[in-house]
Amino acid sequence: MKGSGGGGPYQGKRRWRCLVIGVLFLVVLSMLVPLGFLLGLYKGFQSSGYLSDQPIKGASSMERSQHVHELINILRPTLPKDFRGNFANDLSSKTNVTTVAGDSERKKGIEVPPHATLRPVASIDKLGADSKKKSSEHTKGPPEGSEKLCELKFGSYCLWREKHREDMKDALVKKLKDQLFVARAYYPSIAKLRQQNKLSHELRQNIQELERVLSESTTDADLPPRIEKKLQKMEAAITRAKSFPVECNNVDKKLRQIFDMTEDEANFHMKQSSFLYQLSVQTMPKSLHCLSMRLTLEYFKSPLHDAELDVPEKFADSNLQHYVLFSSNVLASSVVINSTVTHARDSRNLVFHVLTDGQNYYGMKLWFFKNTYQEAAVQVLNIEGLNLKIHDKGALSSMFLPVEFRVSFYGFDRAHSKTQYISVFSHVHYLLPDIFPGLNRIIVLDDDIVVQKDLSELWNLNMGKKVNGAVQLCPVPLSQLSSYLVKDRFEKDSCAWMSGLNVIDLARWREIKLTETYWKLEQEVGKEAGSTAAALLTASLITFHDLIYTLDSTWTLSGLGHDYGLDEKDINSAAVLHYNGNMKPWFELGIPEYKNYWKRFLNREDQFLGECKVNP
Repeated sequence: MKGSGGGGPYQGKRRWRCLVIGVLFLVVLSMLVPLGFLLGLYKGFQSSGYLSDQPIKGASSMERSQHVHELINILRPTLPKDFRGNFANDLSSKTNVTTVAGDSERKKGIEVPPHATLRPVASIDKLGADSKKKSSEHTKGPPEGSEKLCELKFGSYCLWREKHREDMKDALVKKLKDQLFVARAYYPSIAKLRQQNKLSHELRQNIQELERVLSESTTDADLPPRIEKKLQKMEAAITRAKSFPVECNNVDKKLRQIFDMTEDEANFHMKQSSFLYQLSVQTMPKSLHCLSMRLTLEYFKSPLHDAELDVPEKFADSNLQHYVLFSSNVLASSVVINSTVTHARDSRNLVFHVLTDGQNYYGMKLWFFKNTYQEAAVQVLNIEGLNLKIHDKGALSSMFLPVEFRVSFYGFDRAHSKTQYISVFSHVHYLLPDIFPGLNRIIVLDDDIVVQKDLSELWNLNMGKKVNGAVQLCPVPLSQLSSYLVKDRFEKDSCAWMSGLNVIDLARWREIKLTETYWKLEQEVGKEAGSTAAALLTASLITFHDLIYTLDSTWTLSGLGHDYGLDEKDINSAAVLHYNGNMKPWFELGIPEYKNYWKRFLNREDQFLGECKVNP
């Protein structure tokens, strides 16, 4: 009994110690097994080439790839289902980013930063496709169609806008508006989520702050100094709002509202730009109006109004070369006369008759009294003060300038629409035989031309029984203008003629009584035509039917007031440049490439040009 009682506790202690040792062994074993597994996995991936570029020594490529698949299969039960599919691609993309992206960038001569190797990419195929797409965009340049000229829907304003495009001064303001629109779209859905009261409050607060800022700011310079922090807060709130499930109907409805508002705003600005363009090209600039008023005021301050100058004998001498100019623009008239005199062989034989209205008469007279043009004589006439036989006295002041018609028609291919500006004589032009009764031949010049060569050869033309020597636009036959003309009043194969440079045989004009023919035709056509413009264009083109002496096309090059595609060689070889179209060279909207041909004959030293800030 004694022996058995003493061995009982000892056996209990021994049993307890064995249990402790067994537990410790199991703990150590449970720690070593995962550690060994992880070390083996690391070595396996390292030898596979995912984290090292060195191949496994003594192993073929097939064995290495087999080893990789075995390791992936081992990991498959322990990985989530969504992660398994992209795990291999993510790892493989990390090793191939350097070679694909790096090589493509180095080919472009761009230095690749070290962190470029860690850029997340979905797959190698997608990365290769994206890099190829980007490289092709760099080599091809802008997409097809971006280099084409924009449609001349409102004259050539769109082309002028492209050449004068300025940096956006409200880029950040527009970005804030976009963020505000998006926040408004998500706010109704977030406000319905009870658990997101904090986010809803944050969105509402950011929306109110941006609304207040945008109500006071129209450009980036008007924005408060800490606007970038507010923009970051709004972006963070929108990002959080996008992470919650929202009602798509609310977002869709709001975005459709924004789209409709933006489309209406774009249409409004398009119509507004069209209106402003038409207004700018049909209104005298402020500087030119100032010049006319200053010259008129100075005229009455000078002694010229007390004693009129004696009319020189040159004005009525039929043996001299007489040029007639209809204009209400003193700068344009000065450029025409200066360019003609500059290229003339002998300026002593030149006589210019400038016909203007009563409003600009005195300013014109002072200008040509102060400025001389070598030895040429300049006479300024007020058409309202002339004793002329005309049934409509109001036409003397309102219809004395050449009339331009903007016509659009299809070419022979019927694929593309063409635009052309046709300038014809006004009512007062048909009174030339009465205005200059002692002259037999004159040359009529428009005020939107520049002369580049000597015009003396035109005085030796043998025009036969023709009355008007003009350049004809045979690419624009009258059949193409049927919608603008009165029907049954023209021959379809006839060509339109242009004013700008016209040699007029006044003796032949008087002989066939061409003025009476025009008045009768104008009255007859006026009854048939639906508009005064159609009647004037029809009467002007038909009056000289079979009476046009066609000048060579090298005498006049037209289109400098609307056509951007004129060849520089054609411009330099033309005797006369005609700025027909809306974009006259004295306007800010004038085509810059063609302005220099006009500016070189402008007298910039005149004091009135500086006082009125005239800088066309």
